[in-house]
Amino acid sequence: MKTINFFIASSALLFACNTTTHAQNTFFPTKAGTVLTYMQNDAKGKADAYLQYTIENVEGSERNMTVSYSVVMMDKNRKPINDPIPLKVTIQDDVVFLDMKELFAGMKTDTQIEVEYSGVPIELPANLQPGQSLKDAEAIMTVNLGIMKMTTSIKMTDGKCLAIEDFTVPAGTFKCHKMTQSVATTVMKKTVNSRTVSWYAPGIGTVKSETYDAKDKLSGSMELIEIKK
Repeated sequence: MKTINFFIASSALLFACNTTTHAQNTFFPTKAGTVLTYMQNDAKGKADAYLQYTIENVEGSERNMTVSYSVVMMDKNRKPINDPIPLKVTIQDDVVFLDMKELFAGMKTDTQIEVEYSGVPIELPANLQPGQSLKDAEAIMTVNLGIMKMTTSIKMTDGKCLAIEDFTVPAGTFKCHKMTQSVATTVMKKTVNSRTVSWYAPGIGTVKSETYDAKDKLSGSMELIEIKK
């Protein structure tokens, strides 16, 4: 469940806000060939996994675009633990959309098993300012096993922009929007509630994200360590 949560949360956070009216300044990169590498740390700040996003293709321009990524998860030694996973983000009339079913891309199922997706997409407004809130989003995946149905879900609520500030990570120093959001992930009827505090930079996406458990104790973090363009 830890690997699933890492991929789902990281993918959602990577595309978690857009504050300008031109695609080249949105809070994710839009140039094919760009590679972003993130390091996941445990509660003590020790690296325990890595995540790498590569832009494979960009279709459209400015206000209307579709950006296709491949995502590779790696262990603490930076050895890949999965085949590249496809992921897409779309801009429609200056608003960024991430279909929540994309967040389940890392969860493979037998092609013979019936799978249904539902929910509300992540919708990211233009010109996000401190104090402004994001709409709630939800993704539900139901697997029909014949004799039973198994449901996995992720709910993102209480999203809010807290401030605009400079922030430094191994990949550099960036002017970021500081955000907070609540996440409830349910797998096999077990729900894990968490809260994230994240920093996003124009043209990059997530710079750093900290995750706190239901008791508001730091449980892990993720930070950008390398950018290749």
